[in-house]
Amino acid sequence: MFPFTHFKKAPLTLLSTVLLCCLSLCIPGKAAEDAPAKQNQTADRGALFRDGNYAMFIHWGAYSEMAGRWKGKTYYGVGEWLMSPYLAKIPVDEYKEAVSQFNPQKFNAEAIAKLAKAAGMRYIVITSKHHDGFSMFASKASKFNIVDHTPFKRDPMKELAEACRKEGLGFGFYYSQFQDWTTPGGGGGPKQDASGQAVTFDQYFKEKCVPEVNQLTTEYGPITLIWFDTPGNMSREYSKQLVDLVHKNQPGAFVSSRVGNGLGDYDTLGDMELVEQNRTGLWESIDVSNDSWGYVWYGENWKSAKDILKFTISTVARGGTFMFNIGPTGEGEVPEPNQLALENAGKRIAAYPQLIYKAEASPWGQALPWGDAVVNDGKIFLAIYDLPSSGKLYLPGMRNVKVTGLNLLTEASKSALSHEQKNDWTIITLPSKRYDKLLTVVEMTVDDIAKIEPAQAVDPQIRTILTADSAKTENCKKRKLSWMEKFGEWKHAQQVENLGPDAYSRWEIDIAEPGYYKAHLAYKGKGRLVWKIETDEGISIQNQQGSSSIFHEFPIGSIRFDKTGKHIISVSLLEGDSKSVGLKSLILEPMEI
Repeated sequence: MFPFTHFKKAPLTLLSTVLLCCLSLCIPGKAAEDAPAKQNQTADRGALFRDGNYAMFIHWGAYSEMAGRWKGKTYYGVGEWLMSPYLAKIPVDEYKEAVSQFNPQKFNAEAIAKLAKAAGMRYIVITSKHHDGFSMFASKASKFNIVDHTPFKRDPMKELAEACRKEGLGFGFYYSQFQDWTTPGGGGGPKQDASGQAVTFDQYFKEKCVPEVNQLTTEYGPITLIWFDTPGNMSREYSKQLVDLVHKNQPGAFVSSRVGNGLGDYDTLGDMELVEQNRTGLWESIDVSNDSWGYVWYGENWKSAKDILKFTISTVARGGTFMFNIGPTGEGEVPEPNQLALENAGKRIAAYPQLIYKAEASPWGQALPWGDAVVNDGKIFLAIYDLPSSGKLYLPGMRNVKVTGLNLLTEASKSALSHEQKNDWTIITLPSKRYDKLLTVVEMTVDDIAKIEPAQAVDPQIRTILTADSAKTENCKKRKLSWMEKFGEWKHAQQVENLGPDAYSRWEIDIAEPGYYKAHLAYKGKGRLVWKIETDEGISIQNQQGSSSIFHEFPIGSIRFDKTGKHIISVSLLEGDSKSVGLKSLILEPMEI
């Protein structure tokens, strides 16, 4: 993986690599829209990607043994970038010497394949060569590989490929095609060989990159996916050569959009990026188990089983595929909290496979306050993450839709549920007993799914978040922000900016129950700011609050809705430093007066 942010005092080759990659990620969907490779796909190419919707990503290498430490100092950031000028600045010779001690004796390919299968994942993609240039397989093009350069003397890629076939899983490789910090000519690497002769990128590409990709796609059995990364300033000719090579050797394999120049088979979003609105086309979200792709010794910020379920189901509900990363230790083991969370989430996926496999996007176009929904085989499956205490589940946009079947699913059975129709809303009554604290699933059939009207549903029981991504703007604009918490730990958000007294962020909302709602705004900015929130019923509130350099939620006041049905609610900034302000969301929370 690669981070992108403001870089200073870095070698020009690596700086240009990262910044160019940054530009490609700042335009989500471009690779998918421009992908001519799709025109010649075979009928079965990418079948596991299209239907499986859930995969395991593995970042593992000699950097896993270093675990974020170099010469007694901890460098906080993604572990696989430890060598880079942005973290430990390790010289090539010193790095190669350290790698020579890599000996992951506890690596067990069968155990990892079994974990992926237990988690409900349909294929595995693992780092065969990351930006450090170290090949985690028996490379014929470079002696800087795990078999020739370390005491391990085994090819873990071959072992994992065989284990995946045994477990019925697909298998694929991550390969850093441009960046190679230890090979002369590679992006960010030495400019001269050992004899002092100048080496070009073209030499590196022909002598290492292409031969290794050819080896990976001819000697490891059927390949599901080749996940290239950081194309840098590679020309279209280089990218096309890699795509053609993969498709020639593995006609059924997909190539990721990060091969560059719009030539991938599908689009990959930014690192750790999840989306809030449905997207069309073939695309994937990728995320980490904690804060780093590669293992770091301090990385204990583990995602829970519920987190994994929410991220997976909601990515599928937006129309995408989810690839979730693990970072084994330097010894080759998966950390226990990571393993337990995956297995726990996997039990729910095994019980409710309709939520993932061959599932299609939600007819509501976005998550609902209590959870999400997918469509599968003509039925709607509701995934409830936060079950209201009342047992009432509100579904918006249902005025012209007839519910023809409604069942609560459990691991062992299904039971019929009752519902009522009230204006635009279908209200489902769930039993008071909580069957599963992580996930409740309801199966619903209707007369015509296409008649469901996507709506900003304001739930009368639990807080509703109206995101900037779903807002309409007047005299202001929306913009996507991406930033790092630590080096390589990416966060993403849509914000509305350039707000003012006559510049509004507006949402069309559907109110199920009239009454009072506590209004909060999540924003960032400078100084004290005066906000106004107003409805189409002529009711408004305004208040002054402080601000923060990062997004923070501030209470504004209580606002009333007198009627059920459709409303317009708008937010404007009356006073303050408008140029510094970014509005992320409006939150409405029902309250009793």
